[in-house]
Amino acid sequence: MNQTNPTKIAKPSFSNYDVFVIAILAFLQFTVILDFMVMSPLGAIIRPELNISPAQFGMAVSAYAFSAGASGLLAAGFADKFDRKKLLIFFYTGFLIGTALCAMATSYRFLLGARIVTGLFGGVIGSVSMAIVTDLFSLEVRGRVMGFIQMAFAASQVLGLPIGLFLANKFAWHAPFWMIVIAGVIPGIIIALKMKPVNAHLALQHDRNVFQHMGNTISNRNYLLAFLTTTLLATGGFMLMPFGSDFSVRNLGIRQEDLPVLYGISGIFSFVFGPLAGFLGDKLGKYNVFVGGSLLTMIMVAIYTNLGVTPLAVVITINVLMFAGILARMTTSTALLSAIPQPQDRGAFMSINSSVQQFAGGLAAFLAGQVITEGPDQKLQHYSTLGIIVIASMIVVIVMLYFVNRQVNRKIGKTNAQKHEKESETAAFVIE
Repeated sequence: MNQTNPTKIAKPSFSNYDVFVIAILAFLQFTVILDFMVMSPLGAIIRPELNISPAQFGMAVSAYAFSAGASGLLAAGFADKFDRKKLLIFFYTGFLIGTALCAMATSYRFLLGARIVTGLFGGVIGSVSMAIVTDLFSLEVRGRVMGFIQMAFAASQVLGLPIGLFLANKFAWHAPFWMIVIAGVIPGIIIALKMKPVNAHLALQHDRNVFQHMGNTISNRNYLLAFLTTTLLATGGFMLMPFGSDFSVRNLGIRQEDLPVLYGISGIFSFVFGPLAGFLGDKLGKYNVFVGGSLLTMIMVAIYTNLGVTPLAVVITINVLMFAGILARMTTSTALLSAIPQPQDRGAFMSINSSVQQFAGGLAAFLAGQVITEGPDQKLQHYSTLGIIVIASMIVVIVMLYFVNRQVNRKIGKTNAQKHEKESETAAFVIE
């Protein structure tokens, strides 16, 4: 069996190939995140054009998440049985097909079905990418790597959302999906031609079949806390995001044509916040930075969800600070959770973790659609209630991630002790 066993990097320097891997995975994440995020700002256009209610739009957002969660579970048993590069190409191809179907949708049911197909494939891409990162980069530099990959979140706002909204306003709401498909073909071809196989984990497999492997991973007591933490981590973004553009236009008085400016400026600042959060996490401690980011996010959520008609500059400032906190949480929590699984379980763990995140996010988006109502003046009502729920979930996550951090530190301490013991035995043997 042809195996590639890339050496993990233990110092903050990257080879040209390492930079290539980080860049191409970030571009992949850009297209996947944009596909999900573009639904929110398009909501102000899609809802009246397809004549659908807030609850139906919440379901359209949830459909992606629920199908992504289901595919994550189904893929968990296979995730460590194949070369991760081949898995990435397979699921990314399916994702582009699903996005093309979204671009062709002419009714609510068609769009709902297309979102389900997109989620079935797109939901696994993130977990495969994170497994590749964990395979190739040590925990000491993983915060920085995650920070750069999370720049895809910022890029989707700076480049993707403004361009997508411009195309939607100029042509139709289908145009942003065509844009994603066209842009997505390029990294798919590059990965197929340039990325090396990532298959060293195949030599570590001991489970007899995929179902046993998935079952063993799900039932592993050391992983349960991580899965529970991910469940609540997903609540915040999925609750507020689907109705963000609607709330901005209807409640805050932001003009539809100003939405690209709002998302674009927030995204430009996020280009700095992502890598900075990763760097600070590696230097100051990932959990410490996570707590700081959570506190900042909670303050901004409390302010944002209770705003009335507000000047654009003020809304932009609040959004910038809120995304700074969100990126600090995303980058550091992802790096910490990636340190939990054993090498032979990474693919399955990441798939299940992604599945849990998608299911939780889908449920959150669905519940948000039930909480939000449209008043006689067409303003969204009860958005502040969502803010309270999000803040409460963040407080609980701070406590849960504290124990995840302790678990990671114990694992690192045990690994270092075993390494020291081996070095001592080798030294004693040489002396003898």
